[in-house]
Amino acid sequence: MTSSTPPPRAALLSTTQTFCHALLSPPAPATLLATYFVGSQPQITEHGPAWARTRLPFLGKTFRGVDECVSYFEVLGAVLEMRLADDAFPGPGGFVVDAEAGVVSVVGRGRFVSRKTGRGWDEEFIYRFSGFDGEGRIGHWEIWADPLSAWEAVGE
Repeated sequence: MTSSTPPPRAALLSTTQTFCHALLSPPAPATLLATYFVGSQPQITEHGPAWARTRLPFLGKTFRGVDECVSYFEVLGAVLEMRLADDAFPGPGGFVVDAEAGVVSVVGRGRFVSRKTGRGWDEEFIYRFSGFDGEGRIGHWEIWADPLSAWEAVGE
């Protein structure tokens, strides 16, 4: 549940920056969720066309609740390997924090590889975090990436 007053800017920045860096060498999905996300009904949405779910089943839907969010990581990991370098995310100045609205956005970059075909691509992606609780934990993580490159890399 989100607080009526968003946490201060420093808490929003700290949580999101630490979460992003945890993705460089991520722990188990349940641990990632328990550490950085609200305990009640976290959400993950990777935006993309619904028709692409035949190859990319993590796109175009919102995963709600801990079990579904764990499933997001499992489904994503079964299809794609995410290779993020140490500089995949900017320093604190590269995160856009709207403390009044309780929203944080950041552009990251990485290499993604199809587990099925071995084909990969480099891309930049956008993360948007919102729905923070009073302790600064993330309620909703939204991802905008390059679904066409993923579609092509995964193949038929």
